[in-house]
Amino acid sequence: MNVAGLSLRDLEYVVAVADEGHFGRAAERCAVSQPTLSVQVRKLEEALGLVLFERSNRRVLLTPNGQAVVRQARAVLAEARALLLLAREGCGHGLRGRLVLAAIQTLGPYLFPRVLRGLRQAFPHLAFGLSEGRTAEILDALREGRTDAALISLPIPEAGLTVVPLFDEPFLLACPAEHAFAGEPAPLPGDLAGPDLLLLDEGNCLRDQALAACGAGPASGRHATSLETLRSMVAAGAGYTLLPALAAPPGPDPTGLTICRPFGPEGPRRTIALAWRASDPRTGGLRELAAFFRQHAPDATLPLGQPEAKGIDRDSLAISV
Repeated sequence: MNVAGLSLRDLEYVVAVADEGHFGRAAERCAVSQPTLSVQVRKLEEALGLVLFERSNRRVLLTPNGQAVVRQARAVLAEARALLLLAREGCGHGLRGRLVLAAIQTLGPYLFPRVLRGLRQAFPHLAFGLSEGRTAEILDALREGRTDAALISLPIPEAGLTVVPLFDEPFLLACPAEHAFAGEPAPLPGDLAGPDLLLLDEGNCLRDQALAACGAGPASGRHATSLETLRSMVAAGAGYTLLPALAAPPGPDPTGLTICRPFGPEGPRRTIALAWRASDPRTGGLRELAAFFRQHAPDATLPLGQPEAKGIDRDSLAISV
């Protein structure tokens, strides 16, 4: 078999089956009939002399050879898309078409609603596909070409990526209204290590950052699967937690159950950055996208290197839960 016998469309079929774990769903995704997709996948297997999938009536699994082929197919498809993007850039189109923008789970739901109107106005020829996930999942999707750019929290392994820091996001302390931490003086992050510290599950970068800020051990505290669950646990009196500033909506808690307050000027924070593949030919346009996020950073965040947060200059704030 030579290169002329390879079809990018067949590679798309194989990747779709690998992603969906089902020939029918893969066919729907590729907008072809299932028999057509199945025949083309089988032909590719025969041409390569490899079995890519274990097939049964209940499930489809990648073989070890299939895993290697799918990994390479993703790389080939990513380079093919880069070729098209390079042509667009060369014609002076800038960022246009579809761009998949991912964000970590503890940022996307709170940042996207604040910036989407401005994004659409600033990039009128760009159709955004939004997604969210954990850092490791997002970086895998970014390197494999399933995501074009990602809003992440530093630090990350930067091999093969361009990473542009955007803004700092302070952490706030959320605690029950009757808790000792709700009064004066403001606690120090090191005061928070203990059994009442509420954290996200393992694998979430915010959990690691909270542990580092509080100087707590990895087995500290109790766990939740999302920020919203953490806020509910605080309202229920189960303990206290650190919240990113964007996840703490302004205004009093109508139930009076929860208080959210800032730390001092040197309090804990995280740095949000925009990352994309260093090989992406749209680097100029993606730097414009990063500049947009820096210019339109929400009021709850800090310009990089600044000691005090805009919009968080009160001694105590309430959050709705």
